[in-house]
Amino acid sequence: MDSVKIAPSILAADFARLGEEVAAICAAGCDYVHIDVMDGHFVPNITLGAPLVAAIAPHASAPLDVHLMISPVDNHIEDFAKAGAAIISFHPEASLHPHRTAAAIREFGCKVGLVLNPATPLNVLDYMWDMIDLVLIMSVNPGFGGQSFLTSQCRKIEAVREYISRHNLAIDIEVDGGINPATAKLARDAGANILVAGTAVFKGANGGDYAANIASLKT
Repeated sequence: MDSVKIAPSILAADFARLGEEVAAICAAGCDYVHIDVMDGHFVPNITLGAPLVAAIAPHASAPLDVHLMISPVDNHIEDFAKAGAAIISFHPEASLHPHRTAAAIREFGCKVGLVLNPATPLNVLDYMWDMIDLVLIMSVNPGFGGQSFLTSQCRKIEAVREYISRHNLAIDIEVDGGINPATAKLARDAGANILVAGTAVFKGANGGDYAANIASLKT
C-alpha cells in the first residue's frame, strides 16, 4: 500500500490560534483537516460547532474531514456541509435511519463516512457499502483526545480491508485514536489508508515541527 494519508485532529491544536494552526498543518503537508464535533450527549465532551468550521475553512488548503459525534445527527448535516465540510462521518448509533442520513450527506455534496466504535459490529455495513466513501474505525472509545490505541481494532481494520479488496470498492479506511508512529504502522499494516492524529502532530517529540511529525506518521 502507498504511504497513508494524514488527517491531523484540530482537537489537539491551540484553539487561541486555530486559523494559524490549520494553515500550518496544511503547509506542513497534511492530507485532510480532521474536525471532531462532540455534543456532550452522544459523547461526554463538548467541542465546536458549524460556525467555527466555517471560520477555519478559509485557512485550510486541505479538505475538511468532519466527524460528527452528535445525536440526533440529521438536523446538523446541512449546517456542516454549508460550513465547508468535504467529508461528513457519522455514527450509525446516532441515527434512526443511517441509510437516510448517508443519502442526506450526499445530497449536500459531501463524501460519506460511517464510523465504527470499538464495540460496533461490522454487520452495520452490510447494506451501506453503496452509500459510503469511507469507513472510520475508532481505535479508542470516542469522546476525548489522548487515549491509548486499542490493538483489538486491528482485526476490524483487516476485516474491512479484506471486504473492500475482495469487492474492488473505492472506499477509504480511516483510523482514529491513539495514533503515533508505532501505532500508525499497526493501522497501516492492517489495511488503513488514512490516519487521524492529534497529539502526535501538534505536540509530538519534535517540538512542534508539524512537517516532521506528519512525515514520521507516513513512514
